[in-house]
Amino acid sequence: MRNLTIILILLALIACAQPAMKDQEKEYKNQIEKRMREIRDQAVHAPEFPANFQWLNTSKPLSIQSLKGKMILLDFWTYCCINCMHVLPDLKYLEQKYADQPLMVIGVHSAKFDNETEIENVRNAILRYEIEHPVILDDNHQIWSAYRVRAWPTLVLIDPDGYLIGMFPGEGNRDALDWAIGTSLEYYRLAGKLNNSPLQIDLERNFIAPRSLNYPGKIVALPDSEKLIISDSNNHRFLVVNATGKILDVIGNGTPGFDDGSFEDATFFRPQGMAFHQDTLYVADTENHAIRKINLKARTVETVAGIGMQASHFNHAGPGKSTALNSPWDLFIQDNTCYIAMAGPHQIWTLDLKSNWVAPFAGTGQEARIDGDRSTAAFAQPSGITGDGENLYIADSEISSVRQINLKTGQVSTLAGGDLFEFGDKDGQGNAVRLQHPLGILFYDKLLYLADTYNHKIKIIDPKIQITKTFAGNGRGYLDGQKPQFYEPSGLAVLNGKLYIADTNNHLIRILDLKTGKVETLGIHGLEKVESVAKVESDTDEWLLLADAPTIELPVQKLKPDQTIQLMVKIELKSGQKFNPGSPLKYLITIEVPLLSYEFQEQIQVIEIPSTEFMLPVQTLSNAGDGAFTLDLLYYYCEDAAQSLCYIRSVRYVIPFEIVPDGADKILIIENPAVD
Repeated sequence: MRNLTIILILLALIACAQPAMKDQEKEYKNQIEKRMREIRDQAVHAPEFPANFQWLNTSKPLSIQSLKGKMILLDFWTYCCINCMHVLPDLKYLEQKYADQPLMVIGVHSAKFDNETEIENVRNAILRYEIEHPVILDDNHQIWSAYRVRAWPTLVLIDPDGYLIGMFPGEGNRDALDWAIGTSLEYYRLAGKLNNSPLQIDLERNFIAPRSLNYPGKIVALPDSEKLIISDSNNHRFLVVNATGKILDVIGNGTPGFDDGSFEDATFFRPQGMAFHQDTLYVADTENHAIRKINLKARTVETVAGIGMQASHFNHAGPGKSTALNSPWDLFIQDNTCYIAMAGPHQIWTLDLKSNWVAPFAGTGQEARIDGDRSTAAFAQPSGITGDGENLYIADSEISSVRQINLKTGQVSTLAGGDLFEFGDKDGQGNAVRLQHPLGILFYDKLLYLADTYNHKIKIIDPKIQITKTFAGNGRGYLDGQKPQFYEPSGLAVLNGKLYIADTNNHLIRILDLKTGKVETLGIHGLEKVESVAKVESDTDEWLLLADAPTIELPVQKLKPDQTIQLMVKIELKSGQKFNPGSPLKYLITIEVPLLSYEFQEQIQVIEIPSTEFMLPVQTLSNAGDGAFTLDLLYYYCEDAAQSLCYIRSVRYVIPFEIVPDGADKILIIENPAVD
């Protein structure tokens, strides 16, 4: 592809030209055709997508040819990359601005890490980042090579005739893209070449129900207490729980935003790491690019650093509340200094808790592994941070390494792992160790515990001798016991000699006994008791019924009048299947005619620990007649032998009935998820 800048200038000239009079329209159209030929001399056809590649967020595969008449914006990304994450708000802005015009954004997922080549992992990334456009999985970088892409992220603009007219590597190109797209759409509108027909897009999120935990990112234990705080990242809030999983409080109303105030009014945006200091919890509000301060006694939230927008540069310091930050991911506090793993600019920053002054502490901003003095060292997307009083330890995710900063000398060194593109799963010593995108790290009892995220394992590092060993984890999945499985764990905390793990893609908190090595799942319960009445009353049955939920109508049930009817539900899971621990069963009863009563009619109810049999009391009234009511169910179950394979079941039962003197006092529903 040759001089794309010239092409875009031509587009601007054409879009700005307007016919002075109606009788000049023919000449104007001829002028457009001439300009189009000039563009063709400078551009090349966009390579077609391979026919056999996998797609997500769409009902069917797409092609350049099938999208003729539409502007196409390709986003070459990989889901580990912080710069790729920074581009997503720009894409959302463009999608919304041109929602009524023929612009099609397509993600081309060209994986960096082995773990990122698997479709289920990419599906989870799409859900976590709330991506709303189709994504094609670029196996072996075939599309990447065809388009001559060299870096993540890269955005490629294709015109309605299928020609490449612009390439934008890196982040921070929103204005340029906006101009190029607007100019091009105007040009092709005047040429009569736009195709405004809508496309059917089936988003992955349409098949997922809300969860009590939604991609939990980090977890912290409050000192001298029996409490844990979980960053419930994709629910945009924090949960305060005890050691048994009972929810004691909720911080944030669950709506993405950037509001201070009470726990009920405050809002966050995909928060991550936390650190506790003098009765105050400091949190990394990652996608608000801010540090927030939470007073657990007063139940208030206050912003202490960041302005709610991403910083455009990385070597600046200033007062916290007026200084822009860039994707803070994790925190560690020592004395009155909060050390920040600032993933966006690949640096470690500090926040002085007395003066509220923020400043870079280590790293030049270059994405690399460079050891040495902290002023010249380099990191690569630091995402976890901890310390032992003398040193900071960093999970440096993009180089799959663990770094150390000596606080006395300021020297940066590498304890375990390699460099960019040197990753794997290998225990050992120092540079011989291979990790895969670690996100969580914790110093405890002279050892470092590491969430080796993309290897789905927990590892131990002895920082004195730099030996790394796998401690728990046996491949991707969900399994408790002595041979546990995790799914992209990313946060760690210790309470009562047990390691609590934010098992992110399993949407669970796992408990690892440090003495026995046995893993169990923490059941999160009591959420319905702490949420506001207003929120409960606003719930509807919409999310209980997925798009493909079947409706099953029972035969007419003859029921006694003025009687408590036992509605018995039996769920017949197959041999080798069981309920997903930590995921409650939810149900909703709706009565259409006033011949029955139910205490919680049209209110979603929760059974925190599902059972294959449960009974619901429904009261008949004294008058005779007939009618119907509905029972909606939603629950999760897994294959016992391979628990990485789990299912969600959503179903509606319609129960017609007659009130008659000789009716029954029981209704039996046999629910079989394998049969509709």
